[in-house]
Amino acid sequence: MKIYDVIIVGAGAAGLTAAAVALKQNKRVAIFDMGNIPARKVNVSGGGNCNITNDAAGYNKYHGKNPNFVRGALSRFTPDDVKRWAYKHNIELIQKTPGRYFCKNGAGAVVAALINDVRGADVFLNHHIDAITKHNELFHVEKCAGRTVILATGGISFPTLGVSDAGYKIAKSFGHKIVPPRPALGPLVIADWAPEMAGVTVNAEIKIGKDIIQDSLLFTHTGIGGPAAYRASLYDLDQGIKINLAPNTDVFKQLKTAKQINGRKSVSGILGEIVPDRIAKYATKNDNRRIADIKDDNLKQIAKRINEIIIPGNKIRHHGMAAAEVVRGGVDTDQVSSKTMESKLCPGLFLAGEILDVAGDLGGFNLHWAWASGFVAGINAAAHRQEI
Repeated sequence: MKIYDVIIVGAGAAGLTAAAVALKQNKRVAIFDMGNIPARKVNVSGGGNCNITNDAAGYNKYHGKNPNFVRGALSRFTPDDVKRWAYKHNIELIQKTPGRYFCKNGAGAVVAALINDVRGADVFLNHHIDAITKHNELFHVEKCAGRTVILATGGISFPTLGVSDAGYKIAKSFGHKIVPPRPALGPLVIADWAPEMAGVTVNAEIKIGKDIIQDSLLFTHTGIGGPAAYRASLYDLDQGIKINLAPNTDVFKQLKTAKQINGRKSVSGILGEIVPDRIAKYATKNDNRRIADIKDDNLKQIAKRINEIIIPGNKIRHHGMAAAEVVRGGVDTDQVSSKTMESKLCPGLFLAGEILDVAGDLGGFNLHWAWASGFVAGINAAAHRQEI
């Protein structure tokens, strides 16, 4: 039986980062993955251009039972560290929006660099690991054993890429609680919605409690999509949301002014100067009367259909995992050290990446979490035991 210093389950962004770090400490490393190629999610990230990091990566960009959990790892591995790694591997980065970095030559260049970094590790592909045991201070994985194990199996989003809940099951076998995973960074289904607006895109504001998201919103046949909806899907929506389709405009004030100076125009025509025509028709319910003929109370109701659309929580649900980029939920972070990524229940067991109850905002934050948590897990797993 071959014995390794570090065994990593999962050859994604977090697992490969952890492996590279452990190899630099001259540790013997084995990597197991259920797929036939490593880093499958990295390869499709950012629309194939790999949104590799974001300068704004901070604890306030992450969601989970304990958002503060990410602070330690983020302080150890920063966006500048990611950029230095890319530069070292001749990966040219571009900013599509300020602070949001993509790879000019596509995600394939990142995958190739990750694989290059783990030369020297024993890599076992097409191996579905659904159980790990521990005896006499050694973790037993198939016919191998390791002083430490890093679970980096990811979440269960992107099922078409061949994902599994095996990581949750393994963590649970060591006593870890699992926060029930649900879809995140995906579209939202809204009951009794307006399918006639499907395909319309507008810059909108979504208010969830005290939090406000302002981004592009896409109306779909079943609800809402686009960046604003994706970002809203990270939150707990039980209390409902408020949508403002003209966040920088007091629509009622605009209508009152138009009524005074341009009373012959139709209300929908005036609204069409503020929002797309289909939204104007939705808000006015196709009322083509002159605005001078419409009472202020009615104008106020029309304005609310743009500035304050209230959707109760019981009218909102998430699409399935097939439409989600990440999951909310996973291994409960209360039982994992935020400084080392080591299990508080089982010494020598480490966890990194999306398997944990950590979900980042849209814009490269989830990949950054994979790099940061993988780095910290790799450093500490390598230091956990002396060379065999």
